[in-house]
Amino acid sequence: MTVHAREVSWSAGGRLIVDAVTLEVAPGSTLGLLGPNGSGKSSLLRLLAGLRRPSGGAVLLDEHDLRDLRRRHVARRLALVEQHAGTELDLCVLDIVRLGRIPHRRAWTPDRPEDDRAVAAAIASTDLQDKLAQSWSTLSGGERQRVQIARALAQEPRELLLDEPTNHLDIHHQLDLLSLVAALPVTTVVALHDLNLAAMFCDQLVVLAAGRVVAAGTPAAVLTPELIQRVYGVRAVVTADPETGAVAVRFLAHRSPPRSPIP
Repeated sequence: MTVHAREVSWSAGGRLIVDAVTLEVAPGSTLGLLGPNGSGKSSLLRLLAGLRRPSGGAVLLDEHDLRDLRRRHVARRLALVEQHAGTELDLCVLDIVRLGRIPHRRAWTPDRPEDDRAVAAAIASTDLQDKLAQSWSTLSGGERQRVQIARALAQEPRELLLDEPTNHLDIHHQLDLLSLVAALPVTTVVALHDLNLAAMFCDQLVVLAAGRVVAAGTPAAVLTPELIQRVYGVRAVVTADPETGAVAVRFLAHRSPPRSPIP
């Protein structure tokens, strides 16, 4: 079993942000969360991580309500990398990655060999070997993103939640990062804007609009011109590789009509 949501809702300021979302992730798979800005992707990830309490429904971890579990237990299982993750202290890269070991250690205890191994593996996976002594304040946006992902990997989670992890990354690092994530022996939920990256690296997709699930399934089943027009308000051509079935989305450049209301 792994993390999933059952009819989860969440409101803020009198507005329903996440509306009765049910989401199930197969263990070891990568599920992509898609949807336009304001569709509820980031809020849903924070609910799945236990950082927000749902106003309705429940988030379950191995069939146990997240609200009934100790925070340390959850932190040992589940890691979240938010879209604008940061640190209040101007630490060096190595110290930030080491923060990922906190759930596995008692306060004020020295690093153990297993901590060192986990940190080294996370650094190697994110190609940060030449940045270890560099200060957080001197890093680019893309470098900061990679450091926060390394911190999450050092946590050695079984469930990994990523909110727009390819933001600020060049194409090379986008492909490297998502290849790494897809190959990890963990259950991953990743919010993405790029439909083609989602099609390349995700086993299943869930599309949100106005806080509700409007489509779910394989990339080939979900990424249709009709769905893209309805949700994003743009016209697109979707092609499939005749041998692999992998889909690719090409957007049409001319002005599109207004999107249809989501029922």
